[in-house]
Amino acid sequence: MSDPVAGIWEDFIDIFYAPASVFARRQTGSFWIPLFTVTILLGTLFFLNSGAMQPIMDAEFNRGMAVAMRNNPQMNAEAVERFRQIGTRIAQVFVFVFTPVVIGTIGVCLWLIGKLFEAKQTLKAALVVSAYAYVPRVVEAVLNGVQALVLDPAGLNGRFRLSLGPGRFIDPDTASPILLAIVGRMDLFTIWITILLAIGLSVTGGIPRGRSAIAAALIWAIGAIPLIVQAIRSM
Repeated sequence: MSDPVAGIWEDFIDIFYAPASVFARRQTGSFWIPLFTVTILLGTLFFLNSGAMQPIMDAEFNRGMAVAMRNNPQMNAEAVERFRQIGTRIAQVFVFVFTPVVIGTIGVCLWLIGKLFEAKQTLKAALVVSAYAYVPRVVEAVLNGVQALVLDPAGLNGRFRLSLGPGRFIDPDTASPILLAIVGRMDLFTIWITILLAIGLSVTGGIPRGRSAIAAALIWAIGAIPLIVQAIRSM
């Protein structure tokens, strides 16, 4: 049951050192508050970081356009520039749409996979767990912004160059896109979120931590599928 003593703002502090308590007291509460809070924070940080992150966005765009031009030789520089302008406008609102979609998708996957392990978790509780488990992405956005400001822009040629994982040390211009897609899932914050999902499933689903850890690992693996598919299409 929800703890009337703990304030909502305390959840966003406790999730870093006492996540089980947060999931236990909020499992029957609303997931809209953490969902909107995380979405607004990430969207605001994306806007504030956009200038420093421009080298990464340009590098990713140029790689994508290189593949598009290889598959469609008739594409000219004018079309590329038009796509660049459209992409810039879309990026300004992308995070505000992408974040709740991802959180919702993770919550549904957690609920469905939990059923395979006999979890008694409700869909509402799964969405609450997913929303709070995504809070570390806010810390990641802050750290990425700081790194982008202090690091040499010439070295920021891919989205994993700022990650706290092995993907940071792999050159996206020479490495296999599939390798990058897999290694990119091995960063600190993705693993952190996976651990929080395991804890949340155990608390709200009433199953042992070992079984919830396997379920969370499956979600981690499922999360790599879109990246691998994108990587294959770019080859």
